[in-house]
Amino acid sequence: HATQQRFHPHITIFVKELSSKEETMKLAVIASLLGSVAAFAPAPNTGRATTAVNSDMVPNTEGGKLMTKDDLISLAEKSNPVLKYWDPIDLTSTTIFGESNEATISFLRHAEIKHSRVAMAAFVGYVVQSNGIHFPWRQLGGDWVETAGLSPPEQWDAMPDAAKYQIICFVGFLELFSESAGTHYMRGGAPGRYPNFNDYPDNMFHSVPFNLFDPFRLSKNASAEKKELGLIKEMNNGRLAMIGIIGCLTEQKIEGSVPVIAGLLKHYDGEVMNPL
Repeated sequence: HATQQRFHPHITIFVKELSSKEETMKLAVIASLLGSVAAFAPAPNTGRATTAVNSDMVPNTEGGKLMTKDDLISLAEKSNPVLKYWDPIDLTSTTIFGESNEATISFLRHAEIKHSRVAMAAFVGYVVQSNGIHFPWRQLGGDWVETAGLSPPEQWDAMPDAAKYQIICFVGFLELFSESAGTHYMRGGAPGRYPNFNDYPDNMFHSVPFNLFDPFRLSKNASAEKKELGLIKEMNNGRLAMIGIIGCLTEQKIEGSVPVIAGLLKHYDGEVMNPL
């Protein structure tokens, strides 16, 4: 609560500064990206460096480096040589929480990576569950739930509340750990990098043998070029996955709204945006 109260004045000032329709659109997009990380965002950096866009990442006063618009343009050209850099509402010129433009860009970049990864997991899960594949044990807090003939959203609705809370709490822990361990992405940490559990034992309830990212350390000796290519692949796959999962859910709710998959998915009468 203390952290949230700390940012209320900044959010109030930020809202008051928005007057034009373009700025209102920016606020709407940013609000959709904030999610739960707003409560754990770092304190405003009063001694931050001045905004200077160049080919290198701008150094932060805490020793790390932050992304600039030039970095995004370079990354965009590599990920999509046809579309290249595309920012129709000039979102990269925005600042939030009284931070620098570079810190804001790092925040938005991290948010996109996070949404991409969640969407990839969601889309794969949607396909798997649509084919009746599930874990062979009963859910926590209830009897066996028969999922035959149920679409993925209906399967979620049929789960016991205790099982839903278990999943939500686990995801909440992952979020809290990523925001509290290591160098924050708005303070020079790499956007999208998830800290290793075994590097921060004080933040864990007990030891964990595997890390969330690369638990078997398969990419430990990967070259910088291979890692960069993997980042671009992840970015493109994540963006497609965001379109894919929202398209499936939209078609289930509004039949015929996605012509490519019209008639292939079972209609859903529930509320996707009301998980409980």
